Amino acid sequence: MSRIGVQAVVLPSGVSVEVSADKFEVKGAKGSLTFPLFTEIAIEQEDNVVRVVRTGAGSSSKASAFHGLVRAHLANMVEGVTNGYTKTLQILGTGWNAKPMGKGIELQIGFCHPVQCDPPEGVEVSLTSPTEIVVAGADKHQVGQFAANIRRVRPPEPYKGKGIRYKGEQVRRKVGKSLA
Repeated sequence: MSRIGVQAVVLPSGVSVEVSADKFEVKGAKGSLTFPLFTEIAIEQEDNVVRVVRTGAGSSSKASAFHGLVRAHLANMVEGVTNGYTKTLQILGTGWNAKPMGKGIELQIGFCHPVQCDPPEGVEVSLTSPTEIVVAGADKHQVGQFAANIRRVRPPEPYKGKGIRYKGEQVRRKVGKSLA
């Protein structure tokens, strides 16, 4: 039995969970999110406590895996519709910056052309300064994936440390060439 799957998820006020035959939906102040339900797993709700239980259908190894997976996604969805998720990125490099362009951002990061990054539905991008990008949204996966896509445009390089990195990320620096 999964150690994560047996833990209950407490719903804060203003959050509701609707379960259908093949999926469940979590609704809250920041939006609504859906996730598919597997035949090995069911969701039981009592007042403001939600539990993920095994149905006994299918293989037991799949049921154990899905038990923890569904509970973790449920907890992340509840957190997302109440508080939301954010990722902060920093641009390091002389003259490199970002500026808002429509719903997305335009990056000037050392290429001969600007790079346009448009967020998917449900993800918002803002700039706290020309070198600091904040990606926010209710879906943890979408926020993390879009932040990774921005970082992938110009990842930090190990010799000078220039590039786009997550706030607080440590980049291991390498020693350059030396004449002996």
